[in-house]
Amino acid sequence: MKNIETSRLILRPYQETDFAAVHSYASNPENVTYMLFGPNNEEETRAFLSFAMGNTAKDPIINYELAVTLKSTGQLIGGCNLATDDDCGAVGWILHKDHWQQGYGTEIARALLTYGFDVLDMRRIIATCCTENHGSYKLMEKLGMRREATHQDCRKAREEYEREYYDEYQYAILKDEWNVQKEVAYYNALPYRFDDFINVPTLSDGEISLICTSKLPGNPEKKLVPMYCFAICKDGEKIGDINLRIGYSDGLYYGGQIGYAVNEAHRGKNYAVRACKLLIPVAKAHGMTKLLITNNYTNIPSKRVCEKLGAKLVRLVRLPEWTDLYKDGQRYENIYEWDISV
Repeated sequence: MKNIETSRLILRPYQETDFAAVHSYASNPENVTYMLFGPNNEEETRAFLSFAMGNTAKDPIINYELAVTLKSTGQLIGGCNLATDDDCGAVGWILHKDHWQQGYGTEIARALLTYGFDVLDMRRIIATCCTENHGSYKLMEKLGMRREATHQDCRKAREEYEREYYDEYQYAILKDEWNVQKEVAYYNALPYRFDDFINVPTLSDGEISLICTSKLPGNPEKKLVPMYCFAICKDGEKIGDINLRIGYSDGLYYGGQIGYAVNEAHRGKNYAVRACKLLIPVAKAHGMTKLLITNNYTNIPSKRVCEKLGAKLVRLVRLPEWTDLYKDGQRYENIYEWDISV
């Protein structure tokens, strides 16, 4: 197999000459406190090397056992694995304690997930750890993995520990969730400008008008971005509301930059579509070229609005538990991208 490279590391198949470096971490009690093996004697380390090299020599490879080396020096500082089972996988890693707290674990785990999803086209990948291994499960959460289960008395403890068994956490991430992370990063990197709110005159297309009713400042602590609020008016009567949020964030991926509501008596007349179009100059004044509009996957009228705007459906996404939409009882949301650059 080809080596897997990150910015600082190379993940490669093990070699016979790796014995000393592998035994250095595998025989150290502190290094293997939360591992299912060790501390190794020399025979056990040699047996592992034989097992690892045998696995990466197979075609196809079912269990990727890889040495972790520094790109700058070639020094072996740990190991990792990606075990496959049809379209599912499991990942794990270990680093020599001299290289803890330097971000290498995150780099390794991200590389394994990338290889599993983007190269092997896996549907789902899991990872497990002792419930007392805070560093490991915090790393999994950092990568967007979800805690799915706590298995009690799952891990047999070594003789030197007072407890006979340890509890175990199981984390998982789906390929769809992995792709969503990449999409969120893409949108969050899009440019925009916000020094202050602009003066917005009444916006009109000759039949309906938008009148700015308030400008709400952002609140970083609450993850709120600046927002313009408008009344949708026709013939002097308010017939609905629409707002425009400025910027990009994780929350806006799920909540969108535009939210609208038209009073029931005035629905079915394309007022929401026309109101959205009237917001384009305001969004462009802040340097925005793409706006996200989201809606419940059962909300057919809102989907029609997006289609009439020419917005493309990015995906149907499962809502994370931390979102307000999830807390309100929704579980899935359509994500539409509206390109206003043209």
